[in-house]
Amino acid sequence: MSLSLVQGRALVGLAAPAVTIEVHLANGLPSFTLVGLADVEVKEARERVRSALQNAGLEFPHNQRITVNLAPADLPKDSGRFDLPIALGILAASGQIDGARLAGFEFAGELSLSGELRPVRGALAMSLALRSLKVSAPLVLPPGSAEEAALVPDACIYRARHLLDVVQQFLPPGSEPPEPSEGWTRIQASSFSATAHYPDLSDVKGHAGVKRVMEIAAAGGHSLLMVGPPGSGKSMLAQRFAGLLPPMSVEEALASAAIASLAGRFDLAGWGARPTAQPHHSASAVALVGGGSPPRPGEISLAHNGVLFLDELPEFPRSALEALREPLESGTITIARAARRAEFPARFQLIAAMNPCPCGYAGSATRACRCTPGQIHSYQGKLSGPLLDRIDLHMEVTSLSAPELLSAPAGEGTAVIRERSTAARQRALDRQGCTNQALQGQAIDEHTQLEPSAMAFLNKVASQLGWSGRSTHRTLKVARTIADLGGSQTTGTAHVAEAVQYRRALIHP
Repeated sequence: MSLSLVQGRALVGLAAPAVTIEVHLANGLPSFTLVGLADVEVKEARERVRSALQNAGLEFPHNQRITVNLAPADLPKDSGRFDLPIALGILAASGQIDGARLAGFEFAGELSLSGELRPVRGALAMSLALRSLKVSAPLVLPPGSAEEAALVPDACIYRARHLLDVVQQFLPPGSEPPEPSEGWTRIQASSFSATAHYPDLSDVKGHAGVKRVMEIAAAGGHSLLMVGPPGSGKSMLAQRFAGLLPPMSVEEALASAAIASLAGRFDLAGWGARPTAQPHHSASAVALVGGGSPPRPGEISLAHNGVLFLDELPEFPRSALEALREPLESGTITIARAARRAEFPARFQLIAAMNPCPCGYAGSATRACRCTPGQIHSYQGKLSGPLLDRIDLHMEVTSLSAPELLSAPAGEGTAVIRERSTAARQRALDRQGCTNQALQGQAIDEHTQLEPSAMAFLNKVASQLGWSGRSTHRTLKVARTIADLGGSQTTGTAHVAEAVQYRRALIHP
């Protein structure tokens, strides 16, 4: 038969639409034509497939006209994932393998010139797409990609190391059955384990007040800005914040891993651990929120269900920081281009750190600041009011003196604080079905259960400080989290008073 069909998958954002690879062999001037809106790396598959077939000892139909169509024609295709299905399509069309036996399987894999299979990005996204569409087709993938895709429960995944390993499974009728080989293996779906290892917060000496704020942030899902001089421990604290969050569920782990797989950054060693994305302050807006053609996830999506740590916050380009305003509210980012549109999840906890001035020592008790008031105003003015308004907790981090640092005992460990914050978060989930930070509209008044005296106090403070409605609501939600940590059914004046001090004016006007 001179026509064959092989099934594969493209990647459009987190979606993995089905692609049919159609191969037709015909008499005529020898050629190899690839159509179907293929990107440059897909078109280069012609040379990889030709060399792989020859070096594997298989026959490449040099004397025929080869036409490969990737359908649907209007769907963009990129990367080398179509090498394996194209090669199998040629072999099936030329009668070297049984094309009928390929039906029901889906294939993805990049070929080396020797015929070995190399990993492809997005394997986990492909496996998740099959599960969401309730498609039970076995998926054939290279080493690395197969283990990644097998993380999806009940997935049917086969790992193949070489093109010949795949060919042996689909030989024509009458051929000898393939011998068992390590090159072709059914990968068993991995069982999920919620145990993950994080740096311990007991490594940080002192800073009891900052650790209290981190506990509140973890319990309620609140964002946090730390302001302090160089060497005060801001980065060390932020890098340990992910360990205070509750263990990931299977769905959360799969969602975070799928985005990392799409970006080519997934590591099995980090499976089940909440991610901490820490982009450099020179990152552009596209690197931070995502973009490109085809659209790729940015750092905020790679931090989904985890932590986005922005160190040296005022040094980031203003356009990049302003792009964070919408995802902080909605938890998603939509990348729209003239021809393509992709939506990525971006529900992260923002932990930011900055110095109070360009030299870093404004307000320090140990070193004198050499910045002028104008320089401090200009430096802190890089952060817009609307962005600061969306950060729930503002905390000043002071430096420890050498004697305090050397003699201070180890503080509470991550496990102890996580137990308290997780219990408080569970109280909120049982009450309202979401974290306190996610409360919106009428649900804020309904679930905060503000006492009359606390309401009068909050009204007075908001009026005196000139807070916006967003600032008032965010302070109220922080107060509700503090009440949950204390096991209180209502939000009292003491809870509001503590929340107010975490939103005081740390940034000069």
